[in-house]
Amino acid sequence: MKFVLIVVGVLFCANLAVGQTILGADDKFRPITTAVPFLLITPDARHAALGDAGVASSPDANATYWNPAKLTFIESPYGASFAYTPWLGKITNDMSIFYLNGYYKITREQTVALSMKYFDMGDFFARSNSNVDEGTFHPRDFSFDLTYSRLLTENLSVGLSGRFIHSNLLGQYNGSSIIDAKPGNSVAADIGIFYFTELKGAKTNTLSLGAVISNIGPKLSNSNDNNRSPLPTNLRIGSAYKIDVDPYNSFTFLLDFNKLMVPSPQLQGDTLMIIPNKSLISGMFSSFTDAPDGFSEEIKEITVNTGVEYWYRDTFAGRVGYFSEAKLKGNRKYMTIGVGFKKDKFAIDVAYLVPTNKREHPLAETIRFGILFQMPAKAREETVTD
Repeated sequence: MKFVLIVVGVLFCANLAVGQTILGADDKFRPITTAVPFLLITPDARHAALGDAGVASSPDANATYWNPAKLTFIESPYGASFAYTPWLGKITNDMSIFYLNGYYKITREQTVALSMKYFDMGDFFARSNSNVDEGTFHPRDFSFDLTYSRLLTENLSVGLSGRFIHSNLLGQYNGSSIIDAKPGNSVAADIGIFYFTELKGAKTNTLSLGAVISNIGPKLSNSNDNNRSPLPTNLRIGSAYKIDVDPYNSFTFLLDFNKLMVPSPQLQGDTLMIIPNKSLISGMFSSFTDAPDGFSEEIKEITVNTGVEYWYRDTFAGRVGYFSEAKLKGNRKYMTIGVGFKKDKFAIDVAYLVPTNKREHPLAETIRFGILFQMPAKAREETVTD
């Protein structure tokens, strides 16, 4: 339990991790702000160790978050995953993010999945400015997804996810520090495309390309309809190139680019406006041309994710990655490392984050882990034959 004047302090940390907080008028700091930024936090340990790159990585159960189109390329008939991420682990032990997912292949060409992401912000005592106890509340955000993925050709697939979002930052709390609070709800959709091909050559190399627009949906509010913020609609484009060095060793090189498709903050005198009031479609399309400094600032709104994944005998994995964001838009720069172990139906992944620009991060010096279960395809064939 922690004493706070208002829960916004915790929300600041959540926003900080995804570069969404606006601190005020400052030409050297103009990040974009959105509602429910927890939707952009990497949920699984494998991709967390790859610099948060994953739109075109080899498909597994966590594909529902990275690119729903990848699901149908999983050979396993069904599987599930669970991931746990401590939040602000250097400060407290009761804040965390949970991710649970399960998928099932209806046919070779069609796959469906269900997933849940839950951000638990712990228990808080509320106190007024005069230090009067105003009660206890338990802020939390969560989302539920339903995903469908279909193979169009032997090399190309598409995917679609529907999402319900619930944000309960302050419940019905209406103390002296915060008024007119209420839980917020919204819905959203993801749409993705994935391409996979084997390259001819002396060695077996593969190339994967992917693109996804996530969190397309109406604005959300935790107070009243006059104070609504856009969802973190995000465009992610990426590639993955795998090289089989020999029958036992392989390397995969990943590169992703991310761009938030929400309006950029606008300067007005000495005040940095939060977000222009635009409709969903207008905000998405104008997000490519509305930065105050023009094209040079639009480029700075793109984050770069890179990662390298090494596998030995398809059993032991080593991973390293790097995340880079322009100083003007949040200044997140960190290296990630991790390992993985896979045996038969199960896999375990661990990740660790290290900031590289002397800036604190809510996930710094925190161990994240995930467990994955996938039924081997051969086992299903035997079952059907019997």
